[in-house]
Amino acid sequence: MNARRHRGFTLIELLVVLALIAVASGLVSLAIRDPNATALEQEAARLAALLESARAEARASGLLVRWEPHGSAGSSEFRFLGLPLSAEMPQNWLAPGISAEVVGGGAVVLGPEPLIGAQRIVLNLEDRHLTLVTDGLGPFEVVNE
Repeated sequence: MNARRHRGFTLIELLVVLALIAVASGLVSLAIRDPNATALEQEAARLAALLESARAEARASGLLVRWEPHGSAGSSEFRFLGLPLSAEMPQNWLAPGISAEVVGGGAVVLGPEPLIGAQRIVLNLEDRHLTLVTDGLGPFEVVNE
């Protein structure tokens, strides 16, 4: 009998194992998200919803409503000015360390006119930044810059 003994692995077997390891490590890296990025995205979505709510209230009530970050840079508070007392709005961020800056001014004007000027707010958390923008006609949207 002239039976050959197989020793080691074939090249195909090694390539299949390497491909499986590459796919598994890629999935793991996608599953691990930066908690700061997640917190900043959640706060940006929350602020966009709050701004749209205040904007609708300003139009309905005919009041001049503004949103402004409160205090110094790095402060964790903001405020809505001009809303009636019955419209209770949050005044701070849910995640610690978030700050906001209104580009081109100190406050965002939300109404009472249906068409407001273009507005831009930059949210910061450590080295991460997200921007909320509106062209004045559409809703506030989160963009990555």
